[in-house]
Amino acid sequence: MPITPPPEGRARSAEAVDAEIRELLQATGGWLWGPTRDRYERLRDEWVQAVREEMTTAA
Repeated sequence: MPITPPPEGRARSAEAVDAEIRELLQATGGWLWGPTRDRYERLRDEWVQAVREEMTTAA
């Protein structure tokens, strides 16, 4: 399940990233190690950034 990069200059929504995190956890049965853990951490960081951007936009 490859990470879908956002279009140039445009971040994915927190909801889209959250959905990918949930799919990853479901596919792995919640076990995160090696490359799976690395992918989860990249997704988590992307999700945090998306939430911050959405909060800034809403304010």
